[in-house]
Amino acid sequence: MVQEVASTLGIDYLDGYWQRVRHLAGAPSGAIDLDHTLLSGLRINILETMRFLHDGHPSLEEFEAWILDRNGASIEEAALDRLRRALQDEVVDSEIGSLENVEGLSESDLRHWDEHGYVVLKNAVTREQAKAAERAIYQYLAMDPREPESWYGGLQSHSIWVSLLRHPAFWATRRSPRMIKAFAQLWGREDLWVTVDQGGLNPPERPGWKFPGPYLHWDTTIARPHYFGVQGILYLADVAEDQGAFTCIPGFHRELSSWLESLPADANPRDAIFQVGGARPIAACAGDMVLWHQSLPHGSSPNRAARPRVAQYITMKPTRWQHNDVWR
Repeated sequence: MVQEVASTLGIDYLDGYWQRVRHLAGAPSGAIDLDHTLLSGLRINILETMRFLHDGHPSLEEFEAWILDRNGASIEEAALDRLRRALQDEVVDSEIGSLENVEGLSESDLRHWDEHGYVVLKNAVTREQAKAAERAIYQYLAMDPREPESWYGGLQSHSIWVSLLRHPAFWATRRSPRMIKAFAQLWGREDLWVTVDQGGLNPPERPGWKFPGPYLHWDTTIARPHYFGVQGILYLADVAEDQGAFTCIPGFHRELSSWLESLPADANPRDAIFQVGGARPIAACAGDMVLWHQSLPHGSSPNRAARPRVAQYITMKPTRWQHNDVWR
């Protein structure tokens, strides 16, 4: 049995999470959704957290010190209190307070969501906020937006992912009232927690640099039952259809169950989806956000335009949400 250690952050659930990830004997049981709430509330990314806990085998005190370091040495007491209450099954409000007077998705937007499984939230953030986040990505990668030769290789290597997580410009977009309101409308609740996700830069294809993916896929299990979930990508620059745009098969979230039933018993659905057809690239402007149902097959696409697609990935989930622990 692992002896309990008092948490300097005052979050009892953190001790149990640390024990489970470290695979310590006697670790208390947890839940995927509460683990997500914990990490999001502490503003840390799941992959960096797993690496830290597995590679360094830190004590709980060292884990908490690492968390504080990732947050610039401190976390606001109000944010910690909101997290404590949520983990104790108390109802909490939005991170930014009341959303009553915030404009989000329109009725036509919501109808589009229901039918197609995705929607473009226009002006999810201001164009100035989008441009600030775009500049942060170029600076992080030591790239010059005016010099195409600088867009390839370097820190990013042959990937469209950008491991920038905590730039102030990213935090500004994550706290956009209009964006938070849209997520709240789709979830039907306001106790949402934003993930600390990365950015993306998808440069134009050229000899020696072909689009590496990801092509159509799901980020969640497709084992039944299928549960609700919302994902999002924020365009930080104007994106045309041929500019490596986010791509999905509109409406497929409604067909997923019947399609799975129609497949031969030995078929791999994650391969078979490429034979379906109907994938559509979604163009939008800087500051617009594409929101999609997690059951919708989606991906990026080859950039055959003249400029990179620059984006930030943002997802929000409530404190508790239904999920399927079986991976398929």
